[in-house]
Amino acid sequence: MQVNIHEAKTQLSRILEELSEGRLQEVIIAKAGKPVAKLIPYTIESDEPRKPGLLKGKISIAADFDDPDPAFEALFYEETNQ
Repeated sequence: MQVNIHEAKTQLSRILEELSEGRLQEVIIAKAGKPVAKLIPYTIESDEPRKPGLLKGKISIAADFDDPDPAFEALFYEETNQ
């Protein structure tokens, strides 16, 4: 389905309801007859809860991750020349 911007603004609630209920698969919003946006229903990938430890061994944090950064700290403690 394609609608112009004015129709999309005035009928947004109805369009969203039809998308969420599955009566529409997508709505193209056009400006001067040219498509500018597409509305599609939001889908949840899975209802299953995430499993702890799924990324174990795939992410590493450097040992000095939270060490002070002298260059950054200098920005706060540098004396101003006025």
